Amino acid sequence: MSRAAATRLFRALTLGGILGLLALILLQTLWWSPPERLPRSLVLAVLTLPLLPPLRGLLHGRPRTHIATGLLTLPYFLIGSWLAVTPELRGYGLLMAGLSLLLFTGCLGYARLALRSDPSATDADGPTGGISPGDGGQRVR
Repeated sequence: MSRAAATRLFRALTLGGILGLLALILLQTLWWSPPERLPRSLVLAVLTLPLLPPLRGLLHGRPRTHIATGLLTLPYFLIGSWLAVTPELRGYGLLMAGLSLLLFTGCLGYARLALRSDPSATDADGPTGGISPGDGGQRVR
């Protein structure tokens, strides 16, 4: 498989994972099994709002956004795993965990390939100011 085809595949996995998670959460919360103890709006806000800010960067194919979104998938995997052991929510939990793994795999693969082909895609004057711990504190140029 060529690098361009692999990049397209990982990008499709990423977009499928995040859009699938958003759709799953909306469907579960609004139609299939609305929460009984908490307001729907609170559940929707807590579960969907963290997925919205990185959506623009993912749609534009920005590697840094893919890296950050990869870290964002951990809570969704944990929630999905926790719900998967509940008998009445097993399907929802397995789908959430699976979609979060799909999103994580897509983000990791896309960022790796994109940064390997274009190292200037990262910001050298980012949060660390271009200094990495492995270079003895010297500014990278």
